Amino acid sequence: MVDQPPDQQSLLQYPTDYPIKVVGRPSGEFRARVHATMLRHAPKLDPDRVSERLSENGNFLSISYVIVAESSEQVIALVNDLKATEGVLTII
Repeated sequence: MVDQPPDQQSLLQYPTDYPIKVVGRPSGEFRARVHATMLRHAPKLDPDRVSERLSENGNFLSISYVIVAESSEQVIALVNDLKATEGVLTII
């Protein structure tokens, strides 16, 4: 590995477990679009590491994933695709 200045070194060591929560309006279409995007970037996604939670009033659905991230580039590309995914309101 090439030495990098401290301000450019990644705080994470890859591969690593990386949690991502996606929030939108509850619907089958929202769930399917988000899941398809996740699988494009993390094809080895473990279904046991996916959970959903509906808000108290049922207005929002949060889908939580824990992926095994291989690189910061993978995470950046995933987040950018999620931002462009119809129905996604927030990514945490």
